[in-house]
Amino acid sequence: QVQLVESGGGLVQPGGSQRLSCAASGSIFSINAMGWYRQAPGKQRELVAAIASGGSTNYADSVKGRFTISRDNAKNTVYLQMNSLKYEDTAVYYCNARLRTTRYQSYDNTYWGQGTQVTVSS
Repeated sequence: QVQLVESGGGLVQPGGSQRLSCAASGSIFSINAMGWYRQAPGKQRELVAAIASGGSTNYADSVKGRFTISRDNAKNTVYLQMNSLKYEDTAVYYCNARLRTTRYQSYDNTYWGQGTQVTVSS
């Protein structure tokens, strides 16, 4: 079974920084991409940032220039460095991975972490 475990959430002041980590473990053959989504109360879950196995990245317009996604393939871990945090960044952040569990699988399965709360408040 594949598990994604997030860490690093918490309370931070506006303008501050936080770093989220997500480690994937279990039966993993290859990881196509990992990323971060977030969901604020009453809102739909949205993509924040994603990174492919080759290193290409995508960011939501709202976080460009402030957030940086990176990964350590050897550790199956993805990070999200969040700088210049704003009130509107407050949300539950979910780690996401698209991966294959065996060499025979021709498609990616999607896995989600349990979520970690990021609260930006003064």
